[in-house]
Amino acid sequence: MTNLPPRGPNLDLAPIGNCAISALIDRYGRYVWACAPRVDGDPVFSALMDGQAPDHGFWSVEVENLRDVTQAYIPNTPVLRTVLTAEDGSAVEIIDFAPRHMKHARTYRPLAFGRIIRPLNGVPRVTIRLRPSADWGARKAECTSGSNHVRYQCTDLTLRLTTDCPVSHVLEERTFRLEQPYAFFLGPDEGYDQEVGPGVQSALDRTVAYWKAWVRTLYIPLDYQEAVIRAAITLKLCVYEETGAIVAAMTTSVPEFPESGRNWDYRYCWIRDAYYTVRALNRLGAVDILENYLVYLRNLVDNSAGGHVQPVYGVGLEPGIGESILTSVEGYRGMKPVRVGNQAHEHLQHDVYGQMVLVLVQSFHDQRLLRPGTVDDFYSLEAVGERAFAMHDQTDAGLWEFRTIARVHTYSSVMCWAACDRLAKAANKLGLEARATVWADRAAVIRARIEKEAYLPELGRFGASFGGEELDASLLQLVDLGFLTPDDPRQVGTFDAIERDLKKGPYLFRYVEPDDFGEPETAFNFCTFWFIEALHQNGRDDEARAIFEEMLSRRTHAGLLSEDISLGDDELWGNYPQTYSLVGIINCAVLLSRSWTDVR
Repeated sequence: MTNLPPRGPNLDLAPIGNCAISALIDRYGRYVWACAPRVDGDPVFSALMDGQAPDHGFWSVEVENLRDVTQAYIPNTPVLRTVLTAEDGSAVEIIDFAPRHMKHARTYRPLAFGRIIRPLNGVPRVTIRLRPSADWGARKAECTSGSNHVRYQCTDLTLRLTTDCPVSHVLEERTFRLEQPYAFFLGPDEGYDQEVGPGVQSALDRTVAYWKAWVRTLYIPLDYQEAVIRAAITLKLCVYEETGAIVAAMTTSVPEFPESGRNWDYRYCWIRDAYYTVRALNRLGAVDILENYLVYLRNLVDNSAGGHVQPVYGVGLEPGIGESILTSVEGYRGMKPVRVGNQAHEHLQHDVYGQMVLVLVQSFHDQRLLRPGTVDDFYSLEAVGERAFAMHDQTDAGLWEFRTIARVHTYSSVMCWAACDRLAKAANKLGLEARATVWADRAAVIRARIEKEAYLPELGRFGASFGGEELDASLLQLVDLGFLTPDDPRQVGTFDAIERDLKKGPYLFRYVEPDDFGEPETAFNFCTFWFIEALHQNGRDDEARAIFEEMLSRRTHAGLLSEDISLGDDELWGNYPQTYSLVGIINCAVLLSRSWTDVR
């Protein structure tokens, strides 16, 4: 009897990475997605976006007469172990990782993947197929070879495979008896300056040690530890450490539901997504990611010079990430379009000013930081606050990035209020009393406007836009942002309406009214986590835990979630792994866990 996972494209994938490069590996140990030289670059492994049976864009180790597959991470690391067992009981172990460790007194995180394969039992017969792609999956990368390496000419870089496996086994995809371990280092087109086997094994050992040491620095809740640790590690993998950017997901164009056309490229840094990511990791004490992202934000503040701030930028701070549609790949399960870039960089989304301020003001309060915020930093940040005050009652595309709907969105206005409110608190911290008064007064002006324009007294609740009766899940954030308390009758009425109209089964939709692409058909995972938080705020912890544990049960075998989930079959849709969803896991686990003092 076989015990094999389903074949074909799905989101049951395990990411590996080192904060410079990342890859998604399927249950059979195949690399099916990886972009280089950056996460927003051309895919060197593109099989995820190339239909049901791609000819290239993957790296597999195939066992003859395969019977069974098991796969799991080495605990507290993003190092992946896959075991393939044949019908005769022979088995091969595959270890996959991206090197990350200290070398020459600095962090070594090359654009490279390490792979070790070794026989575990008997003598398995294996075939290695390494077929990188080029030109967005349009063709297999051309290759040349030497005595112990193969060079693959991809679109934006040349990859070199260095190995102690016979090169002809790789080039000819020859089936052979695996009688000894082999090591593979797929990275930059440069010489490998040490013996391959011991070198890759050393990098593996040091990478495992790095991640285990990083996890030890986290403050984690008593309950749900495994879920929190895996979410935190994966959020760190979504960091492009060179600049401090945090991408929303590693993939592009996985549709929000089948044939929806809602296929977006999420391999960029959204100010909003990064705000929620940093906030969740702060709960765990991951100050390294915060510090690096503060650098990214300060550069954006300088570049904006007090003017318009885009909702999304490239990981290298690029403002231009123009959206185009590709025809070189078929799309996830053949579902088009496949998009590169994101039109959202052209949008007006005024909540970004609040999200920038809310992250940056932490530097004025946090004594852990190597570079605390200065008075000069505060004066620079005031320009963002000025923009927030100016835009708080202006139409925008909102946090859900409507492409043809412009309103004064309540969430955006509340974020602008939060920007002014937090600037007032920061000014008090810095002893700038006159500036504190200015910003407190502006926050009061925005609050009054929101309460007048967004509250619907006849319905006893807030609307999602000024003068509108529509609902969206972002109204649950009014408590989290400190605009209302959970027991405020206006918030109680808003919560009750959201629970009645947006909750479908255990899940929460972000909204249900038709938008640019029709009516949504899947629940937005982050909104379900918002609802769980709201249940907790309302003292309904048993219900909150039940839905939270339902969500945990919907994770992939790697412990992760995508953006959306469908009703009925509970299938995951949308880009993966989604930072929003991982943030929700962390936030809810922290809120719902027992205290460590409960350990007896």
